[in-house]
Amino acid sequence: MSSPSLLFWIVAAALLFWVVGAYNRMVRLRGELARRFATLEEQYKLRHALLMQQLDALAPVLTSAAPRLDALRAACGQTEHALAHARVRPAAVGPITSLRLAEEILAEARARLPAPGAAGTALPELAAQLATLDTTLGFARGQFNDAVRVYNHAIRQFPTRLLAAVFGFRPGAAL
Repeated sequence: MSSPSLLFWIVAAALLFWVVGAYNRMVRLRGELARRFATLEEQYKLRHALLMQQLDALAPVLTSAAPRLDALRAACGQTEHALAHARVRPAAVGPITSLRLAEEILAEARARLPAPGAAGTALPELAAQLATLDTTLGFARGQFNDAVRVYNHAIRQFPTRLLAAVFGFRPGAAL
């Protein structure tokens, strides 16, 4: 084998190993993003259950605020729908953007809910659990956003960008 031929095969092998390694890295990072989303989804489901308990406990106490309770119930449903849509493709921009907007609507609906005066013993406990869960959810959201940032950085680097375009890796969206 001649020296130029040997050099060609060495360069081709190195390029092939680089392509396989870069592809595996992008797949691994996208998988990490999906794992972080699964943790986030679990926290969303727990919060949804607590919000439904809170709504059931508040309904008899706040009869004058029925439209606000209905708005909160609708916002919870919208968030659940957006979460189900994002579960399918957690790295896609559209579903994550929908989830972020649904979260903003839910936060506004929760903020408009009046605080009941004397509502019994279950409501303060539910409020404390919700506050704790909101903190945990914020932490899980931060981890997901970090995974999105690392994934996006990896697919935007120069040689990997070409490979990402060929194999359909698209930038993700943060929550």
